[in-house]
Parts: sequence; C-alpha cells; structure tokens
Amino acid sequence: METIVKVENLGVMLGGKTVLEGITFKARTGELTGIIGPNGAGKTTLLRAILGLIPLDQGELFVLDAGKGRIQDVRPKIGYMPQRQSFEKHFPFSSADVVATGLLSPGTMLKPLADRPGKIKDALRSVGMEDYTERPFRNLSGGEQQRVLLARALVRQPHLLLLDEPNAGLDFPAQQEFAALLDRLKIDQGLSIILVSHDLLSVASIADQLVCINKTMHIHGKPNEVLKSHKLDEAYRCQFDLLSRGGEGKGCHH
Repeated sequence: METIVKVENLGVMLGGKTVLEGITFKARTGELTGIIGPNGAGKTTLLRAILGLIPLDQGELFVLDAGKGRIQDVRPKIGYMPQRQSFEKHFPFSSADVVATGLLSPGTMLKPLADRPGKIKDALRSVGMEDYTERPFRNLSGGEQQRVLLARALVRQPHLLLLDEPNAGLDFPAQQEFAALLDRLKIDQGLSIILVSHDLLSVASIADQLVCINKTMHIHGKPNEVLKSHKLDEAYRCQFDLLSRGGEGKGCHH
C-alpha cells in the first residue's frame, strides 16, 4: 500500500513551549490511523501540522508526496472535520448549505464549481443523508449533524480525511453508527483516514493502527498490541475513561 502521510521525528513549538516532539509514523492508503492520547496531548496540533497550518520546529513531514512548505499545494485533496462546531442556531442553514461550505476556498469564491449541486448530493448520499438535503441543520440530531459535517469534509472527494474528535457529544449508539460509516467509507472509497480521539476503545475497534501520544510518542502499532501495552499508563497518567463503558477504568501509576 502507498504511504500517504509520512511523519519523521516531528516536533512543534508554540509560544516558546514544546507541544510535540519525536513523533514518527506512516499512514497508508485505505487505512484508518487512530491518534490517541489524553486531553492536552497535542493531538489537534498534530492534525494542524499535517494540514500545513503550523510550522515544524524539527523533523520531516510528507503528505500526498508534498513535503513541508508545499502542503498547501495538496490541501484540496485533504478533507478536514474539526472538533464539533456550532453553526448559528438561528441562521437558516440547510444540510446542503452546510455541505456547500466545504467547497469554498479563495480560489472558488469568484467562480462557480462545475456540478456544485451534484457534488453536494453525492457527499450527502455517501453518508446516508440524501433525504435530509433541505432539512434545517439545527433540527437534526447530534448524530445526523455529525454525518452532515462529515459530508462537508468529503464534498471535494479527498484522498485523505482528517477527523478531530468526531464522536464528542454523541451517545453510544450514534458513536457506533458513525464508526461503521467510517469503516464503510474506508473500504468503498479507498479513503485514508486519520482520526484523533481520547476515547481509546471506540477508535481501536475500527483502526488499522494506533499512535498513542502525549506530547511525545509513547506507542505505535496494531490496536491489539497497543491495548495490551503498559506504555498506555505512561501516556495517559490518569484514569482511563473508556476501558469499560459502565465500569471502573484502569488506574494510572504515577
């Protein structure tokens, strides 16, 4: 399989402080890579680095064969779903309107894209929301809103999809449905997906590999290897909120 993202000894400093250091992994075509770690571990910063939005302090980064400094050239091939955002509650956005915002960029503001309605319809169909095209976004359930926001990230038919805490705020059934949808998209469209989450189990159930970070990389491997590793304690240094859905978590060693 083709390597679509290559990260080598990546380090990032923000405001004079080291936010990430020593991050190394590869993401391949048609695989889902889960980036896990506690809150404040630098997971969102890593996604922003992959998007080319923040400079690297050290290391190398290649995304779709573009090195650092040239990632803006391939950004149209990257779909990005940031942490849950709230559209203005009283503004009459339909589901199609929300998806349409994914087609906006400085290069498209002044000229219409070919078959814009068709692209929006295809994106909504790909997430099972084709019957909700004109439905007000504010009236959708949390799970339905996440599907529409996923369609927004998919509307340009990207090669790489980056998701930042997509399950945040969803109940467990909605999380399961969203995970099944990602698994289907990965297979049907050959999508490469990098998904950030602090919820270890939900990601492990669908990931091909896990990268566990807390400012630095603690463990990287197949989900079953990572789940059994004592290095998870090192990375989280706090009680896991997810090793059992209704029971006690795993205590940390300090």
